[in-house]
Amino acid sequence: MFFDKLKQSLAKTKEAFSDGVNSVFSVFTKVDENFLEELEEVLIMSDVGMVTAEEIINRLRDRIKKGRIEDAALVKEELKKVLEEILLEGTDENDLDADIILVVGVNGVGKTTSLGKIANYYVKKGKKVIACAADTFRAAAVEQLEIWCERSKIDLVKKEEGADPAAVVYDAIQMAQAKKSDLLICDTAGRLHNKKNLMDELAKINRIVDKSMPNAKKEVLLVLDATTGQNGINQAKAFSEATGVTGIVITKLDGTAKGGMIFSVKMELNIPVRFIGVGEGIDDFEKFNAKEFVESLFA
Repeated sequence: MFFDKLKQSLAKTKEAFSDGVNSVFSVFTKVDENFLEELEEVLIMSDVGMVTAEEIINRLRDRIKKGRIEDAALVKEELKKVLEEILLEGTDENDLDADIILVVGVNGVGKTTSLGKIANYYVKKGKKVIACAADTFRAAAVEQLEIWCERSKIDLVKKEEGADPAAVVYDAIQMAQAKKSDLLICDTAGRLHNKKNLMDELAKINRIVDKSMPNAKKEVLLVLDATTGQNGINQAKAFSEATGVTGIVITKLDGTAKGGMIFSVKMELNIPVRFIGVGEGIDDFEKFNAKEFVESLFA
């Protein structure tokens, strides 16, 4: 069911990606360097990124040589394998085994909405979840999170606008421990324009978590808006330096042709994509599956 939804939501990306790839296969009858160069150009135009496109073609070239492949149809199957290989490298697709998740990202990418959907995802799996509204500087962030928490019927820890985010996280940890919750998910401020303040703030939150939950399994999920394409890579690098990002959440895949950025995010940063958002609804959100994603691009 989600695979069908994924195919529909990736329609714009598919048009830019697989239609371009298919045009190369239809024009070239011979698998040679001209063919590979044209394929690389299509990948770059599909927001895969120059560095990643070059790596994909190098790996594909090796497979063609080793397998002595001359049939273009077989090359396409090898391309799928390379794309899936890049997405899976150095990671697994099991559910996150975390006690606390910090959700980071610039304002406007769907950070607070993603937190609500992640909470709902784990509630449906039988987890006792508590949310923390530590993005205290953005107007309406707390109210927005309240709505999502009501939908999933989970507790929310909050303070007044402008309160110290680390203090909100501390209170949330106390509640999570008192109520013996399975998972605490914290919204954090999304101001990237002043990197030092952001780093200081997140460092303070991390100290609170490490001191209050010394043995906790912690994840830091960065939310990226797919419509930003390659600009998302710069955001990811900045946040990764500041916060030690452990996973990526890609939102708004249903409204863009730039879904190819997923490959460069994974390859250039070596951070796994954990969740993807493919619509506005609370259930239009799912754990990332590399094979399904690649298949949807060619379906």
